[in-house]
Amino acid sequence: MTYYIAPRFLNKLAVHITKNFLDLPGINAPLILGIHGHKGEGKSFQCELVFQRMKVQAIHLSAGELESPDAGDPSRLVRFRYREAADIITKHGKLAVLMINDIDAGAGRVDSGTQYTVNTQLVNATLMNIADNPTNVQLPGSYDSEPLPRVPIIVTGNDFGTLYAPLVRDGRMDKFYWEPNREDRLEIVNGIFTPDGLNRQQIEQLVSKFEGQSIDFFSALRASIYDEQILAFIEQTGFDKIGLKVANSTEKHSFIKPDFRLEHLIEKGEQMVKEQQHIQELRLVAAYNRSLAESHTAQRYGFMPGQPPASGNGIRQENSGFNAQPTASNGSPSVEVSRLQNPPQSATATLDLDAVKQIRQLVSQGYPIGIEHVDRRRFRTGSWQSCGCIQTGNESEAIASLESCLANYAGEYVRLFGIDANKRRVMETIIQRPD
Repeated sequence: MTYYIAPRFLNKLAVHITKNFLDLPGINAPLILGIHGHKGEGKSFQCELVFQRMKVQAIHLSAGELESPDAGDPSRLVRFRYREAADIITKHGKLAVLMINDIDAGAGRVDSGTQYTVNTQLVNATLMNIADNPTNVQLPGSYDSEPLPRVPIIVTGNDFGTLYAPLVRDGRMDKFYWEPNREDRLEIVNGIFTPDGLNRQQIEQLVSKFEGQSIDFFSALRASIYDEQILAFIEQTGFDKIGLKVANSTEKHSFIKPDFRLEHLIEKGEQMVKEQQHIQELRLVAAYNRSLAESHTAQRYGFMPGQPPASGNGIRQENSGFNAQPTASNGSPSVEVSRLQNPPQSATATLDLDAVKQIRQLVSQGYPIGIEHVDRRRFRTGSWQSCGCIQTGNESEAIASLESCLANYAGEYVRLFGIDANKRRVMETIIQRPD
């Protein structure tokens, strides 16, 4: 199978790798190349294709290895893998790189609920130190005076805005945003279906039919075409005997070419799209969390979910309108219960009407809401920091979270945005400025 390498991707990666092996006068090349973009667009796979083309040996490090029960182990592992790649360059005379996939999943802070551990801090510090001193990377407890060759570091991720800002600054990390255009998409999908006899026109129809789907969708679509033959093979062998046929067996199993007609591909693709929609529509986690929150509220205020709270004398307040004044156990008005009953009036008092309108629109469409802040100095470099991600569909809770962020960062820029099903930002708006 002949896979397609996008020229932009090949050129960027080839230049970065080669530049780190050249001694250019007066040039300090960034050691790290960060490739970021939307999920499923083939960042890691395109890297592997480039490595094969350039005969580069990649030493891999998973984002899952950036955390450990033992403090210091991940940063030690980063240094060990870097030195392993350096040995390949020195002893075998081959190009080698250190490859870290999905770095934002292991070292990024997605929202205020993400723990920033000692290991995360040490990994960031280690990568920054290596980027500043690429020929002097020592293992803890030992020292080698022999300088190492530079080893280019390639990292991939979806959102580098979640990473430690000094790590991604210019000079340490060169950034490359990968979003395949239509021509790239057509060529990549054409490479996927090359053995199956689809012509260029059919490829264009297939891509147009599933516009907006990631590259991985089409790879999964091709794999799903074999499901019918595999099921027939299982039924022929027997569900109770299939393990003996495929596990630790030297027998080779061949299948006739499946039905790769365009109509069949579209039918299978529509089934996959429906499964995607089911995940987006169910939102069971949000429903479970909402039920749990209602249960906690009921225990705190002494009433069942869906029923009005009781007054101080044990009589339930049936009037839950704006003028109702629930009372606390001592007979005085309860501020917390009043806010619970009338969230829009109490929660929006300090917010701009446009911000409230935007929150209501995002909540009504089911989008999680992200809030970020940045001071005047970092605003010029775009180094925004997360102020939290609101997953709840409750408008009053979203407004309260936004009010809290505005109060905590009164002298900074604050922006609000929604997050769609593809993890893309929608309706991004700056709602507070220092001036």
